[in-house]
Amino acid sequence: MMGVMAEPLDGEIHVGGGAEGNLRTFGGWMASEQKRIFLLCRRLLQDSDEADSATQDIFLKAFRALSRDKCEPADMASPASWITRIAVNTCMDRLRSRAWKIWQRRPAPSDEELILRQTPGAAPDAERLMFAKQIQRRLDVAVGKLTERQRAVFLLRHYEAMTLEEIASVLQLDIGTVKAHLFRALHKMREELKDLYYGHRVQAVRTLDR
Repeated sequence: MMGVMAEPLDGEIHVGGGAEGNLRTFGGWMASEQKRIFLLCRRLLQDSDEADSATQDIFLKAFRALSRDKCEPADMASPASWITRIAVNTCMDRLRSRAWKIWQRRPAPSDEELILRQTPGAAPDAERLMFAKQIQRRLDVAVGKLTERQRAVFLLRHYEAMTLEEIASVLQLDIGTVKAHLFRALHKMREELKDLYYGHRVQAVRTLDR
């Protein structure tokens, strides 16, 4: 469960609402983005407690930047991309600071449900559930073996469904570098999961080709 912000955040600070120029209070905007950012952090860090802590840190950084008027106009034109950039950088800082035991993390319920829907229905429910958990753990381990940049690019592309241009903007990289990181990430994932990738039982893994 996501925790409560350690420091009260003033809801009167406004966040840009994009092309239409609408303004929303920080509290309302945070509520609309918190779950997405938490899930992104959990996938990057592969630890729910650390993701919870990182999410609080991310929104505190955003709040302070807004309250001190340190945001660029381009940031406020796309607040979702701005907070995603803060999230990725925060998680990458945490990844650099310590080693992670990624194999201890349970699969996210949403990921588990997706895998269950795409596995054959003939197996008993208990067996299918166990199989889905095993596959998710394998996916987690494979993602954990990517470099920090490769992991960020891969997750933004395949979990956040961002375009290459959007990823380049969030990570402040050129398109060519993003493509190179994605290519290497996909190659490593296929190698790590080749026994599953070429098996007829795990259709979910084929989403890596998209």
